[in-house]
Parts: sequence; structure tokens; C-alpha cells
Amino acid sequence: MRETSPRHAPGSAGEHRVQEITGTSERADRFYRDQMLDHLNPRMREFVSRQEMLFIATSDRHGECDSSFRAGPPGFVHVIDEHTLTYPEFRGNGVFASVGNILENPHVGLMFMDFARDRIGLHVNGRASLLEDVELRRHIPGLPAPEVPGQRALMWTVVHVEEAYIHCRKHIPHLRKVDRDESWGSDDTLRKGGDFFAAKDTSQQLSEPSVPAYPS
Repeated sequence: MRETSPRHAPGSAGEHRVQEITGTSERADRFYRDQMLDHLNPRMREFVSRQEMLFIATSDRHGECDSSFRAGPPGFVHVIDEHTLTYPEFRGNGVFASVGNILENPHVGLMFMDFARDRIGLHVNGRASLLEDVELRRHIPGLPAPEVPGQRALMWTVVHVEEAYIHCRKHIPHLRKVDRDESWGSDDTLRKGGDFFAAKDTSQQLSEPSVPAYPS
């Protein structure tokens, strides 16, 4: 679990401090007690097994953050047991920002969102490690096959669950799934939407970001 406060509740000292300032400590303690688990219970495991998308938060050793997205057919995130789940890493754009961060800092935050059926979310926080496809398949039977013929996972991110809790449906939009037409296997930037924001035409180079002055 993450660092705890003198109240011995889950979460960080920072969030406990904000709870004290805003007067929500009792409500937060009730949420920790009633909704936060250190494993995936049966309903959570069933929920994960039918999700088609996943949002991932990672940071490097300095705490610089990155968020990313994964998607696939139901079951592309494979629940190994109540304490462990795994998902494949494919070719993508070759940057591997999430994987690179995990090499430096194993802490990850996962967010599963069901916009179509239940309109509910599930947070899963824990520690991640990386395994080659051949190695993981040797030990874990039933790993899902790639969605695209000929595709192969370059590696798998394996997450040891430390926290699992609900994200309530308030403000989650109700969306409808439609058929899709994907340009699988294409390196054509336009067909993939790879320069949708016309970043290639922007000549400005990355520079050190300015830090705004906030009152202490």
C-alpha cells in the first residue's frame, strides 16, 4: 500500500492533510473501509475481464508523470489471480513511455472505465514488472492471443495489485459502441491519424517548461 498517515488509513499523507482541511476525514475513512481492497474480488475480476480499454498512469524516478491508453478485445487485460493482472505491449509508436517509466519506477495507476454497459469505473494501483511474451506464456496458460493476425506482444506488463476501488458513475457519460474500421499494420501516418494535431509542422523545439509562482 502507499504511505499511510498516523490514522493508518490507505492513501498519501497529502490526501489526508487535504481531508483534514476540508473536513472530509470521516467520509474518506468510510470510503477506505467500505470500498478499498488490496486485491481484486470476484466482481472486480469479472469486470476487468470484459473491458476493452485501459488508462495507465506512470512516472519516472523523478516523479515526472505520463498517462497512456491501451485497448483490445474483451479479455486483453488478463486477470492471473486476485492479486495479479497483465496486459500486452505491442509495437505502437516505438516510444514506450509507460514501459520506460516502469523500468525506473514500478508504481502504476490503472483506470478501467465502462462507458457503455454499467457506467462505472475501477481504479487499480500497484507495482508493475515486465516479462517477455515467451516467458510469461510458459508460466501462465490462457493468455489472450493478439487481436490482429501475425501480431505479437513485445512484452507484458504484469501488475501486482495493492489497491482496488470503485470510481462512481456520477458524470461518466453513457456512450454507444459502433463498428470500427482500423488500418491494422499500416505505417501510413494519415491513415493512422498519427499527425492529427499537425505537430510535425510545428518547428518549436521542446524547451524547459516555465514554473509558475504559486503563493505558499
